[in-house]
Amino acid sequence: MTDIKRPSWDEYFMEMAVLTAKRSTCLRRHVGAVIVKDKHVVASGYNGAPTGLSHCDELGGCLRQQLGVPSGQRHELCRALHAEQNAIIQAAAQGNSIDGAAIYVTHHPCIICAKMIINAGIKKVYIKDSYPDEMAADILKEAGLEIEMLGEE
Repeated sequence: MTDIKRPSWDEYFMEMAVLTAKRSTCLRRHVGAVIVKDKHVVASGYNGAPTGLSHCDELGGCLRQQLGVPSGQRHELCRALHAEQNAIIQAAAQGNSIDGAAIYVTHHPCIICAKMIINAGIKKVYIKDSYPDEMAADILKEAGLEIEMLGEE
């Protein structure tokens, strides 16, 4: 009999987030997020333009990139919703409570997403890659959320 190497639950859900990121339409960074409660996927999201609107590649490029805005800054200039935002919105649109849930994200949340994660009642954040937003890390820690790196920093 061959031993089958099953992924852990954390590996399984993070791989879902990685796969979800492949749907991203962002020209700068592909991010995926999966919200999990009681070992069941409640919602997922990736970064891209709001439903029904043109994506940056259809409009001639990324405004933040054209203006030379560094990563992690001036999010208000971005046309896209972030993966975490889309996942939280999807859960709400479907009427699924995410209070007490965990979120698996391919990149560390920005400050905007960190605040949404806190207010949505998510209790644990699993991250594959880092992101240059120290304020987001500080606010998640202050709120008492558990943060676990599952990938390379």
